[in-house]
Amino acid sequence: MVFDLYGVIARTQSPESRRRLVELAGVPEERFWEAYWACRPSYDAGQSGVAYWGAVADRLGTRFPDVPALIDADLHSWSDVDESMVEVVHELADQGHRLGLLSNIIEELVPFWESRHGDWLGRFASLTFSCRIGAAKPERRAYEICAERVGATPQDILFFDDNPVNVAAAREAGMAAELFESPRQVRALAETITIRR
Repeated sequence: MVFDLYGVIARTQSPESRRRLVELAGVPEERFWEAYWACRPSYDAGQSGVAYWGAVADRLGTRFPDVPALIDADLHSWSDVDESMVEVVHELADQGHRLGLLSNIIEELVPFWESRHGDWLGRFASLTFSCRIGAAKPERRAYEICAERVGATPQDILFFDDNPVNVAAAREAGMAAELFESPRQVRALAETITIRR
């Protein structure tokens, strides 16, 4: 079983953290988020924070007065965990399920998660971070690398993600994939899997 991180085990950005980023950028909200997401794939694949925010500013035709503050606020906006899903991770590992993580994540966030959440991250057989492999979902190569690292063929993997595009791409790569809904959904589907001892 392979899980996405954000929107599944970790929480996505709160309205408050999103407002803070827009305030720091000093540009209209709609234009900011268009540029933020348009430039994100390279950041997820290993680009530096300074280069990323430079690309966002270029796309907006502006210069940001405090890039370090933007980097800090952005990291903070992606730092909350869903404790109910952490419980599920522990349960599944205790039951003998082989777990993998496949996340589009920037390099600066990896040490944060590893240092603060090593207890449950340690339950995963493999952690595949986009910034460390140079490929981000929905690129097929990201799924293939993840499968290799978890020690399974794509056909033997059940994958959960909150993004329909990523779910579709996982299916195209050969995985069984489900759009994440809730811990209850994960538990129910886990019961249908035969664990190989």
